[in-house]
Amino acid sequence: MNPPQSRSVGRLAAGVLAAVVTALGQPLSAAPEWKFTIEEPAEGWEQPAFSDAKWQTGTGGFGNTEGAVAQNATVHTEWTTADIWLRRKFDLKEIPAKPALFIYHDDEAEVYLNGQRVAILAGYTEFYSMVPLEGMNRDALKKGSNLIAVHCHQGRGAQYVDAHVIDSDTVPDLHELLGEDGAVRSELMTEWGEKVTPDNVWREYPRPQMKRENWNNLNGTWDYAVTTLDVIKPETWAGTILVPFPIESKLSGVRRMLQPYEALWYRRTVNLSPTPGKRTLLHFGAVDYRCQVWVNEQEVGAHVGGNLPFHFDITDDLRDGDNVLMVRVEDATGGIQLRGKQVLKPGGIMYTRNSGIWQSVWTEEVSRRHIERLAISTDIKASTITIRPELEGKVVVGETLHAEVLAEGEVLGTADGELVLRVPDAKLWSPASPHLYDLKVSLLDPDGKVIDEVTSYAGLREVGRERDADGNFRFTLNGKPVFHWGPLDQGWWPDGLLAPPSDEAIRWEIQWLKDAGFNMIRKHIKVEPERYYYHCDRIGMMVWQDQVSGGESPPWTHLKPDPEDALWQEWNRRQWLTEFDEMITHLGNFPSIVVWTPFNEAWGQHRTMSVGKWAMDRDPSRLINIASGGNFWPIGHIADEHSYPDPGFPLDDDRFKDYVKVVGEFGGHGWPVADHLWDPKKENWGYGGLPKSLDEYRQRYEKSIGILAGLKAKGISGGVYTQTTDVEEEINGLMTYDRKVQKIPAAELKKINAPLTAGDSPAEAP
Repeated sequence: MNPPQSRSVGRLAAGVLAAVVTALGQPLSAAPEWKFTIEEPAEGWEQPAFSDAKWQTGTGGFGNTEGAVAQNATVHTEWTTADIWLRRKFDLKEIPAKPALFIYHDDEAEVYLNGQRVAILAGYTEFYSMVPLEGMNRDALKKGSNLIAVHCHQGRGAQYVDAHVIDSDTVPDLHELLGEDGAVRSELMTEWGEKVTPDNVWREYPRPQMKRENWNNLNGTWDYAVTTLDVIKPETWAGTILVPFPIESKLSGVRRMLQPYEALWYRRTVNLSPTPGKRTLLHFGAVDYRCQVWVNEQEVGAHVGGNLPFHFDITDDLRDGDNVLMVRVEDATGGIQLRGKQVLKPGGIMYTRNSGIWQSVWTEEVSRRHIERLAISTDIKASTITIRPELEGKVVVGETLHAEVLAEGEVLGTADGELVLRVPDAKLWSPASPHLYDLKVSLLDPDGKVIDEVTSYAGLREVGRERDADGNFRFTLNGKPVFHWGPLDQGWWPDGLLAPPSDEAIRWEIQWLKDAGFNMIRKHIKVEPERYYYHCDRIGMMVWQDQVSGGESPPWTHLKPDPEDALWQEWNRRQWLTEFDEMITHLGNFPSIVVWTPFNEAWGQHRTMSVGKWAMDRDPSRLINIASGGNFWPIGHIADEHSYPDPGFPLDDDRFKDYVKVVGEFGGHGWPVADHLWDPKKENWGYGGLPKSLDEYRQRYEKSIGILAGLKAKGISGGVYTQTTDVEEEINGLMTYDRKVQKIPAAELKKINAPLTAGDSPAEAP
């Protein structure tokens, strides 16, 4: 998904150093002003007695608008020359015990306090960093009036300069230091967000594919603190935060932008009464990005990756009664992190960062020997469901596995040992008939007593592709052709950001899309909570699941021949592949997921052929869309073009004759709805420019659907319309960001969309 070419970047920022100073203990509501010059000043320019009366006046920070680093800072005064000299007076009520320069520089810089040079800084930083002022450098400060002076030299490319004198025991908030921190604190809310309270927040059991009865929901109010990265443990706590919403979101109750130089801490007391002989597991649905966890001041584990679940066995550190849980989080929102659409400076097609806990937290008791996970597969020809449990803990001599398949509470079949369940008169899963079978899996001791037991479910279906009479590959479901038709769905919410406000909210949205005539959703650059896929399974909605992107990208050449791959270091690739593998394991049992998409628009695209072969071997039950709209390599099952605003595809190119051809993104027609915009002051754009009326908006949509229907007749087998909802500055949704206004009602959309899925009738029985 790419922004319109005519769209201006705006006055953002780029690489960085600078100097600004705060009167400590007096938070600023706006960025401070400096005296500055771009002409080399006379000797002694850094001294307090020097006259800067003829210098210009400007608000920090200073920089240009080039380069990717423009998303990391706030430019208040444009600076594009090779050198800049800055001076500013500030007052200190007292000299802090641990003063520091708080600085972001690009390239070389030198900093003076009251005429004394306190820092020579080579190269550049990628975000704000702290330079301690110790010894003689600390002695340069004094009570009352002080002068900070900075010279910054820029070699080439993007540039920015900003620095502050701070107390390093107190984490600075960029919103206070600069007057803004790159975030929009919109008041937009969904109707579900308006109903959220600490007592009702996400009460549902988080894992519908492996459910236990004995669990303890830890969503709700936690204490929080923000410190610098070097702090071992917070001495004080800033207040409370509502879990599971990221700290930047409105629903968290905090709305603070976590910076790359900061750590976010959580604390909660939990009353537990551990059962003798049982183990207690502490589960996190997702924490962005890197975290450590303590129980009663004992570290129980750490995790890297912001999109997938993890858990720790905390039994040995528990006590009967109150137990203190503590979580520490780092999130740089940059580098090789798989972060998707999150950036430090949102704009265009990139959005507000998310940090910390953003999916459910819970505990559950299990036996020492217990079921760790299930791998479920189905065979529609044999009418069987195969379950491969993974067990944890010391083997119990004589243990056995037992499984049951049920429909409406009635047991249809059982299996022991090798868990292959035969389903009589099996009904197949499809969007037209999303039939699911309940499962119960038990681990038994030699006497037949239950050691551990979980419930789950399965849908029998088969994903494939076949050539039609004209030689074009078509998607099939259960052996019958099916046109994949769905929206690009990014899963962002104005009140919770990446965290949906409630289970009801995601269920409503999926049903609305089904009512609008879609049979598929492309889940774009995000892994949803498990209950999202559960509702897709129940409602009958196929899912294309993207891998979350991050890291270096090659030039984007669409479907042109001879593409390039980005050159990734081996350890970066291992982390990317680990998270991709874990995503497939995590979501592999959901029948709604029919396609995996490793890369989008060349974002982080690397070693494409080896990734594609690995993915095809890893999950042969689904199709691989190696690069949606990205650089095409001859691997996987799908060739995918992005075309805005109307759909298109190079149908005459023989390179794609052995692939299912799809238009993986198109449309993006925008329409602004007053009082439902994330930020009315922003550009608020759509692809192809904005229509003059709602009627013209509808006409543009109908035109695009007509073109896609024509392409379907010529060999296109799927289409993805951008997008379900408006997202921040993008107002190209079928409904507004707060989901309160549907620009075209679902019933009307269904009529317009009808030609795309006409004739599809996947078999409901083998």
